[in-house]
Amino acid sequence: MLTEGPPDWIAFAEKKGRMLGRKEGQLEGEIKVLKRLLVRRFGPSLPGWVDERLRDASEEDLEQWADAVLAADSIHAVFDATR
Repeated sequence: MLTEGPPDWIAFAEKKGRMLGRKEGQLEGEIKVLKRLLVRRFGPSLPGWVDERLRDASEEDLEQWADAVLAADSIHAVFDATR
């Protein structure tokens, strides 16, 4: 049972779980905002590869792409910055 074990281990596991959940939620939020920016900038028909790139992106990738979307001439230019 998950609640069995030393109290310190249980507290650590709970804290770690909350931290991972928050991090995952933050990344999902960044992806959602970036996708909205891409749609507003390049139109509603984003290529299928965009979702794949967003899903596999690191936090650093998402930050670079969010900055790039403002000045990029094409959707490819947004993502070329991290290749």
